[in-house]
Amino acid sequence: MTEIKLYKSNKKVLKLFFLAAPLIVAGIWMILREDGTQTDRIMGWVGTIFFGLAIPVGLFHLFDKRPQVIINEIGIYDRTTHDEFINWKIIKDAYPINIYGQHFICLLVPENFRPSKKKSKFYKYVAKLNEEFDAQELNIQLGQLEMDTIKLTEFIIAMTHAEKSKKAELIKTLPNKV
Repeated sequence: MTEIKLYKSNKKVLKLFFLAAPLIVAGIWMILREDGTQTDRIMGWVGTIFFGLAIPVGLFHLFDKRPQVIINEIGIYDRTTHDEFINWKIIKDAYPINIYGQHFICLLVPENFRPSKKKSKFYKYVAKLNEEFDAQELNIQLGQLEMDTIKLTEFIIAMTHAEKSKKAELIKTLPNKV
């Protein structure tokens, strides 16, 4: 079966390290300053711990070699969104969205296929919050991927409308970095 696997970008992880490093250094400087107040030391510890969390999170993302998104003739799978493939037959439309600099592709599916149908009240509440941001319940997160959001959205729309026999050919036209 023809499929494309999209992996997390190492460039974005390194960017996380380089952005966190000066803030960690500033926090340590606030802690070690001779003329610093108690409040400076507390804020130094808070900053150092908070931005220091970027190191283990970044290392996890750097060494996590599992594919983030898999696209094949059956459907599309995103590890962060849904626990199984989302079949092309149930995707009615797709559109890109940017929420505070984070890129997503929203997938429109019929009401009876939405994951919140089988979930708790809290999950249903979170699904309603998604709608407040003009998002859907099924959103493909592109924040860790090096992707062109518009081209991938157009590809997803083309796959939803393509005949089953044409899907394998269409997948071959999508490069690993769109």
